[in-house]
Amino acid sequence: MTEPLWEPDVAPADQSAPHNPEAEKATLGSILFDLRQIDAVDRVLTGPTDFYEPRHQIIYRTITDLYCRDRKPKIDPITVAAELLSTGELAKVGGSSYLHELAQSVPIVGNADGYAEIVREHAQLRAVLTATRKASQRVLIAAHTAAEILEAAMADLQAAAKGVTTTDEKLSVADRWMGFIDELEAGHDPRALDTPWPDLNDVVELKPGQLITVGAGTGGGKSLFGMNLAAHVALTRARPALVASMEMGGSELMARLTAAEAGVDVDHLIRRNLAPNDWEKVFRAAPRLQNAANFILDDSPNLTLGKIRARMRWMVASGRPPAIVVADYLQLLTPESNGGKDRNRANEVAELSRGLKLLAMEFEIPVVALAQFNRGAVGRQPLMSDFKDSSAIEQDSNVIILLHRPLAEDGSDTGKRAGEVDLIVAKNRNGPNNRIIPLAFQGRYARLRSMGA
Repeated sequence: MTEPLWEPDVAPADQSAPHNPEAEKATLGSILFDLRQIDAVDRVLTGPTDFYEPRHQIIYRTITDLYCRDRKPKIDPITVAAELLSTGELAKVGGSSYLHELAQSVPIVGNADGYAEIVREHAQLRAVLTATRKASQRVLIAAHTAAEILEAAMADLQAAAKGVTTTDEKLSVADRWMGFIDELEAGHDPRALDTPWPDLNDVVELKPGQLITVGAGTGGGKSLFGMNLAAHVALTRARPALVASMEMGGSELMARLTAAEAGVDVDHLIRRNLAPNDWEKVFRAAPRLQNAANFILDDSPNLTLGKIRARMRWMVASGRPPAIVVADYLQLLTPESNGGKDRNRANEVAELSRGLKLLAMEFEIPVVALAQFNRGAVGRQPLMSDFKDSSAIEQDSNVIILLHRPLAEDGSDTGKRAGEVDLIVAKNRNGPNNRIIPLAFQGRYARLRSMGA
């Protein structure tokens, strides 16, 4: 095993505290050897401080920073060493040779999450040790009653078990009451988002932690719904929005966004065949779109929940935490792993649905999942049971909106309701259900509009 060129500048003060150097090295080495392991590790660890050795904390922080910074990150001992050199921390971790040593000393690369679980377990043990030491100090000082010391110790131990801190947490009714009164007096929840469709806003409010699922058949308008909603949040409400698209590439997304904002035929934009009046409309919309730095379109191939989470972390680190995330669409998300022999498509989609719900709760924002109907929904008004591949979508969602286009029997957009689409609010935990909101379906302009607009 290669020896470092120099000793690290930092070292733990107390080597008797619970820690496992081999597990820490194996965790970092797995990531340096195979970038795909970072999502598995990130799901287990709460952050760099889970590592005991300061140099391992620095290395992990640097890796996650690089991972969140770029859409297609390149992480290996060389790139991490270059980043550490630029920040003046390379000497602190033991030089570039130590990074190569980490990558070469991994027993099994695919077991990264297992090594991370050992690291996390020891971090919790250290937190428990810290909590008991604090309790002992309180006893020796005798500045509080036994009951007060016991209560404080229990709170510290509970926080250690959950991996969270007890500071700045407002959990009691007393802590929450005045904020709730302020919301009542304001007449609305300041954290909630509206949509660009007033009739829908009368029925549905997009709240933090909610999973909102929008279902439709092929060509039913779910992608238009998602892009129009995200554009409303980012451009009209000036709040950061993320569209994670597995359905379309960046160029097509930009064409649809420009069509909707400028009122230009989307086919002209896709084919790059604009008439002079089209150019005039594009130029009028240009200032609005040219300054849309908070509207993020992620069309990375093989998007997973881990990659979406990483993009959200990158937005947070960039000072523009997402106010909403749109995933287009659910069934095209790539599962994190192949799973075992009992793995099937229904289980995969259920895991993806639950994962999006957990993302909404973790980042305290609404997450909108666009989802495909199965073939049985063609030609009739859809039901919640029509979602393709899994019934878990219905269970995980706080709000479900089903899109239905009242087409003619031959499938053409003709008849009394030509150019319309119905938004069916099939599930709404915080409001009325079974409401139908008709919208104008302006497919050529890639947008849905209220009937009176």
